[in-house]
Amino acid sequence: MLRSLYSGISGLRSHQTMLDVTGNNIANVNTTAFKASATQFQDTLSQLTEAAGGATATTGGTNPAQVGLGVQVAGISTNFAQGSAQSTGKTTDLMISGDGFFITSLGGESLYTRAGSFNFDSAGRLVSPDGAIVQGWGAVNGVVNAGGAVSNITLPVGAIVPAVRSQSATFTGNLPADSLPEESLVRTVDVYDDLGNSRTVSLTFTRTGAPGVDGWTVGQTPAAGGTTPTPLQLTAEVDAQGKATGNFTSLNNLTVDGIAMDLSALKGFAGLPTVAGTTNDGSAAGTLNSYTLGADGTLIGLFSNGEQQAIGRIALATFVNPGGLEKAGSSAYRATFNSGGAELGTPGAAGLGSLTSGALEMSNVDLSQEFTNLIVAQRGFQANARIITTSDEVLQELTNLKR
Repeated sequence: MLRSLYSGISGLRSHQTMLDVTGNNIANVNTTAFKASATQFQDTLSQLTEAAGGATATTGGTNPAQVGLGVQVAGISTNFAQGSAQSTGKTTDLMISGDGFFITSLGGESLYTRAGSFNFDSAGRLVSPDGAIVQGWGAVNGVVNAGGAVSNITLPVGAIVPAVRSQSATFTGNLPADSLPEESLVRTVDVYDDLGNSRTVSLTFTRTGAPGVDGWTVGQTPAAGGTTPTPLQLTAEVDAQGKATGNFTSLNNLTVDGIAMDLSALKGFAGLPTVAGTTNDGSAAGTLNSYTLGADGTLIGLFSNGEQQAIGRIALATFVNPGGLEKAGSSAYRATFNSGGAELGTPGAAGLGSLTSGALEMSNVDLSQEFTNLIVAQRGFQANARIITTSDEVLQELTNLKR
């Protein structure tokens, strides 16, 4: 039989594959984070009809004569170029700006995807549309151990952040230097005990000495029937010429009921009784109200007591050869021997990329290129079909020689 007949058949098969790949690209033009594929052709073995001849003193060398036996698909490669961003405004929609992949678990199998359209399921787990669970690291008391084994990213609905006992408070503002001797200012600050109960601590600032010269004493306001604690003396600072500077000396911390009162920011200018206290730490217990997702993949819980605490952190993976990944459906990939093992890391690390919340990565399909490829594949198919038709006519002529 004619070799050209089989060459034409191989051409039909190869261009049919190109049509299939191109059609799949066009079909997924609006698929989130879809990566376009391309078909590469190569020739098959060639039949040697005449070997090469070496040159001699009297004759020149001759080149080999070979007849090709057709074409075959060398490979179908995936283009992992970054797709454009599409804003959605949905907090759990995530886009990777870089080369990383989300890690998901489906039926116990680890899969990798660029499609970040996620939601929380009834169990509070962050999942993809097909139910694959997003993987990362959980947090213990707000601390994420990013070096451990990955697990399900879970939003602990109904979680409670414990109360924190107040350890310190700060008094800022001004004690009026023009106050009369023995004039007092009483200021309070709210603090918390170990169970989150709120109570008030009160300090009394009493003017000492002549106006604008001496300073103030600071002590805890005594409770009814209680004793007056030893006060702290705040002495007005003067410069080398004996003029008041508006600052105080002896600004040591005052400890009241186990709480350190920081007085170092107080000033002593005239006419401004603005001294006030604030709590530096301590809080009541709180329940989870809402959450946010940061660019570093950290899931931050917002609690009813105003506290913000890390709940978990999304992990990303990268591969030495992402082109070696095998498509597993649902916009996911699985690792193969040629892709290499997954190298895990945190968003923002080198080679992984950062996360953008409220956006999705669009398909990187170039429609103009795909329609061009469609025309090329169609014409290639037609040309190879004509090879078969011509070969058939030659065979028909051969069979007609018997007449």
